[in-house]
Amino acid sequence: MHPLPTVPAEADAAAAWRPRVAAVLGDDPTAPDRVMRLTALAERGLAAGYDASSGSFAQTVRGVGGGGGVRLQAEGSSLRYTAMAALGLGRLPVARQRATLGGGTADELALRTAEQALHSDDPGAAALALWAAAEVAGSAPRVLLERLGRLLRERTSLPTVDIAWTLTAAVAAADHAGQADTGDLVGRAAALLRHHHGPGGTYPHVLPPHTQSRLRAHVGSFADQVYPLQAFARASRLTGERWMLEHADHTAAAICAAQGSAGQWWWHYDCRDGGVVEPYPVYSVHQHAMAPMVLFDLWEAGGADHRPSVRRGLEWLDTHPEVVEELVSERFGLVWRKVGRREPRKAARAVAAAVTSVRRGATVPGIDRVLPPAAVDHECRPYELGWLLYAWLPPLDGRSGVDDA
Repeated sequence: MHPLPTVPAEADAAAAWRPRVAAVLGDDPTAPDRVMRLTALAERGLAAGYDASSGSFAQTVRGVGGGGGVRLQAEGSSLRYTAMAALGLGRLPVARQRATLGGGTADELALRTAEQALHSDDPGAAALALWAAAEVAGSAPRVLLERLGRLLRERTSLPTVDIAWTLTAAVAAADHAGQADTGDLVGRAAALLRHHHGPGGTYPHVLPPHTQSRLRAHVGSFADQVYPLQAFARASRLTGERWMLEHADHTAAAICAAQGSAGQWWWHYDCRDGGVVEPYPVYSVHQHAMAPMVLFDLWEAGGADHRPSVRRGLEWLDTHPEVVEELVSERFGLVWRKVGRREPRKAARAVAAAVTSVRRGATVPGIDRVLPPAAVDHECRPYELGWLLYAWLPPLDGRSGVDDA
């Protein structure tokens, strides 16, 4: 294993960021400043998406124009994104948490999210809420564990990411509820993912895949790959099961082999052989947060070292060959969501899915010319910034509730 350093809870936030960057990207002298800039920006962006009156985060924060110029507009609310934000904010010293949360703390946010999840029919939200409660607040509500167990037993199909989050949440909860109380949930979630682990190392979007249309059953997104990868890497450390680490390694090898020449993490994969179905959009969160987060977890668990791929992915934020416009907005404290095609809604994906359902590895000639990847999406979702903090900041030494103000 390759454990990364923890940082005392009373340490200054700037000092807390450097050890993890040095440990994972030590051969890149520009990495510390790049990551410091992004993590500082994430705190400002999260504050823009937080509604203190409801104690939750928005579904998205969007840049909108008008007579008074461009401004940020928060829209909707999301229990999932609030849990993800709590996980990221839980790695900040408490004084910084309070500055972002209008005086609140990440552990309070996590516990409130867990309470709200009890009344939600969304298994993904329940899993994320349990994960946040366990890791940030040191609590593993038994009722959430039981609810997730029922969902795995009773649902005839579930999104792959929901099952992966359930496994990760059960692993996190084991430190507080005990392995005897979480063992069944770990076993069920792991078995579902294992059964649908494709020969190429990749996963479909829904398990089992036949519950989707024939044209979509073979397609899985980047999220459908990285969250199972993370779950198995973490579960392998809890259980000691070697096959879990091997599965995580297999998936990591598949997405790294497919990575674009400029460091792009592509969007959709063929679960039958690991090939890329449709590359665009390239999502910024995949580059700065999700890929680093899960590949660091794999490395820490004793798996393969993919730091060069992490570095190339991070560099894309600055070098992106698709567009001239900058994606990191210092002005608004956000990273714009994605670079996508100029197309009718998801037309390229639909065509690519249909073509590859008939012949693996097939491509649509001239697609980049007809539907060029040249459009920047001027929105940012709070989970993206939560994962950015979570990926790069090491865990504080002790729970987040040690006030350093």
